[in-house]
Amino acid sequence: MIKCITFDLDDTLWAVNPVIIAANKTLYQWLSENAELFVKCYKLRDFEVLKQQALQQSPDIGHSVTLIRLKQLEIGLLKAGYPQEQAVALSQQAFEVFIEARNQVELFEHARGVLEKLRQSGYLIGALSNGNADVNRVGLGDLFDFSLNADGVGKEKPHPLMFEQMLHSNQLRPEQVIHIGDNPHHDILGAKHVGLWTIWVNLTEAVWPEAETADRDVTCLSNIPDMVAEIASISGHRATL
Repeated sequence: MIKCITFDLDDTLWAVNPVIIAANKTLYQWLSENAELFVKCYKLRDFEVLKQQALQQSPDIGHSVTLIRLKQLEIGLLKAGYPQEQAVALSQQAFEVFIEARNQVELFEHARGVLEKLRQSGYLIGALSNGNADVNRVGLGDLFDFSLNADGVGKEKPHPLMFEQMLHSNQLRPEQVIHIGDNPHHDILGAKHVGLWTIWVNLTEAVWPEAETADRDVTCLSNIPDMVAEIASISGHRATL
């Protein structure tokens, strides 16, 4: 019996690239007004260079887009000439500006309607994300019962830890959960290897790149409730893991 539906967020419920591009522009504008030395040394495009430097200096933060962002800002501010204490303070202030803009998302068509329909059907609804969007700040908090991300868990999908924490904290068995996401590796294979049912969100109608396939796939979010119903109708036939 299916009891819970979990969703990836970025590129599953909204397109993430336009959001990050806009958030980076907002961040750079704030830095131009509050950290002039930074913008004298770096252009907008240099955020990617600073990201790579952050990962080289601190490879242990690779799972956390939040820690990476804070580190890249700190590195840039230090190299621009700010003292350590000021660089840390500015990086934290700048991150708050970034994260506010990063949560200004435009939902895909049918996203809210699908969540509402599944919730009305009595399913527990959760978010499992490698990113740092907040379901409350994007305006979906009323439709989610819980949310986990790589920042909080300490590992990013496809590592099993996020899936396992979700199961443990909600007293669920793997065969009682359907995970829905866009990334074949992080979402679909990660979830399948823990024993969850899976639905691949393939809005671009791409060719499936892996040997192991999702249980179902959709090219429009509006089809998700039907796919959930199909899985629910056969879920009792899967052996308990």
